[in-house]
Amino acid sequence: QVQLVESGGGLVQAGVSLRLSCAASGGTFSSYAMGWFRQAPGKERDLVAAINWNGGTTHYADSVKGRFTISRDNAKKTVYLQMNSLKPEDTAVYYCAAAITFGNLRYGSKANYWGQGTQVTVSS
Repeated sequence: QVQLVESGGGLVQAGVSLRLSCAASGGTFSSYAMGWFRQAPGKERDLVAAINWNGGTTHYADSVKGRFTISRDNAKKTVYLQMNSLKPEDTAVYYCAAAITFGNLRYGSKANYWGQGTQVTVSS
């Protein structure tokens, strides 16, 4: 069983940066692919970024390419989402997720474990 706890959300103005963190406990963190999803009010939860077990492969949604960077530190059992040049349309609850395979996240948006989410609000 893997527990995931997100942190770093908040209310910011457009154009600034924010870094989300997701700390894992239980299980073997390095054996999981990790991802960040987001869900805006009235919309489905969508994959924002994913990273494979050793950080060698990443994937980004088109809407965040060039602005967001996902990374992980297996020694600290933590995955990060660096968000730059934030826009009002980035406003959502951001969820951390762990999956058995990178493909499950990348192609199926499926995860085995989820965090509780952290709110990111970007004002114009």
